[in-house]
This record gives sequence, C-alpha cells and structure tokens, in this order.
Amino acid sequence: MHPMLNVAVNAAIRAAQIIHRASSDLGGLTVSKKRHNDFVTDIDKAAEAAIIDTLTTAYPDHAIFAEESGRSDNASDYEWIIDPLDGTTNFIHGFPYYGVSIALLHQGVIMQAVVYDPSSNELFTATRGGGAFLNDRAIRVADRADLAEGLIGTGFSFRESDDMEGYARLFIEMSGACAGLRRPGACALDLANVAAGRLDGFFEQGVNAWDMAAGSLLVTEAGGRVGNYAGGDDFLHVGEIVAGNPALYGQMVPRLASYSRSPR
Repeated sequence: MHPMLNVAVNAAIRAAQIIHRASSDLGGLTVSKKRHNDFVTDIDKAAEAAIIDTLTTAYPDHAIFAEESGRSDNASDYEWIIDPLDGTTNFIHGFPYYGVSIALLHQGVIMQAVVYDPSSNELFTATRGGGAFLNDRAIRVADRADLAEGLIGTGFSFRESDDMEGYARLFIEMSGACAGLRRPGACALDLANVAAGRLDGFFEQGVNAWDMAAGSLLVTEAGGRVGNYAGGDDFLHVGEIVAGNPALYGQMVPRLASYSRSPR
C-alpha cells in the first residue's frame, strides 16, 4: 500500500471508531442545521478533527479541504479532500448507510482514495494506476452492457435552492431507461458500490467535491468511467457526476447532458 494511502486509511479508521461508538447512543447527539435538510452533528466535527490531526501529523505541509472546517490557507501541491461523515441524515436516524471519505489530490489530480463504511466494516481503497480494492480484494465494475437492465444509484435534490422540478423530470426519464433507481443517501458509498459492481451506474447533481472525490477514483481504478453530465472531466468543480462501467456510462451521458450545469 502506498505510504500516503496508508496514512489516509489510518485516518479513516480513527474517524470511523468515533462514528461507530456514537451510533450506539444516537440520543446523545448534538444536531444542528446548516441549511434546509442539511445537518451536522458533533460527531461529524469530532471525526473530521481526528482525520485532520492524523493527516497533518504525517504531512504538516499538505493543504486540507474538509466539509466542516473548510479550506486551509496554506499553499501546497498536495490537498486532502475530506468528508468525515457522508450520509449524516442516515446516521442521525440510525439508517446504516454512511461513511468516511478521504481523497488526496496532487496538482489537482486525484491520486489516493479511501471510503470506509463503519457499519459493515468495508474499506474501499485506490491508488491512481494501482487498481481499486475492497478489504484488500481487487474489485471491478459490473459488466452489464444494457442500461435497460442496469441498477442505477442516484441522489435526490433536497435543498430549497435546488431545481426540484428539473430533477423530477430527470428522475422520470432515468427511471424509464433502467431496471431500477436507488437512492441510499451517501454519494461516497454509492460510488464505491459502483466500483464493486453492486450498482451498475450512478448520477447526482448538487454534490460537493468532498462527496465524490474519493469515490470517483475508486470507479476509474475499478475499470469504470466518471464525468459530469455532459461527459466532461470537470465534475468536481461543477457539482455533478455520472459514473458507471464504460458501456452504461456511454448510455447515461446522452440522457443527462441536457441537464448539465457545465459550460459548453
């Protein structure tokens, strides 16, 4: 395992231990609302602090971009993108689908990725050029060739500022094009499950870089493709992503392109 990936794994495990302990006493959570239907708990913050402490102890000069604490002000070719608890709403309700997401970028390119699911003790890892793994076992995207037979993951818009009507149209269109849509509620895990072949594809809009950075590398290292809705590579910056095996990715992009927010 690459040394930087090993540090990221240790950071994710440390955060997951905090999350797992808290999951047995959800009544003791302190929950606040960042905006409509967007929650943060004291556990998000504690897990993020543990991750940052682990990463900066090993690499004090590296930059940090984390969901709860924002961007560090130091300049570096290396930047860690962190979501300490993706799926906070699931976590608050005791729905066991949430995880820790950590990615390392070098000069803007995602090089290392960790997504850890503390409920199932599943650790997804990837190093650029080195493949994707689930608990040290190599994983590959599914080989299903027809979108009509595909099980596709998605994320629903849920904030007041989102275009709910536009998403409803897209949801109807995609529902008719595939065998089934699923919305478990944690983008990082959804992408990890595309990499593992459990979902054939995934799409979501209105997502942040920390939701998808690590998961996107898992998918590409597992033989899949990722992009924005129009098939471009700026998905981290425009807040939308489509992922899948090459065949289904090619069938999803034409249906999603008209909904893209990427400048063309």
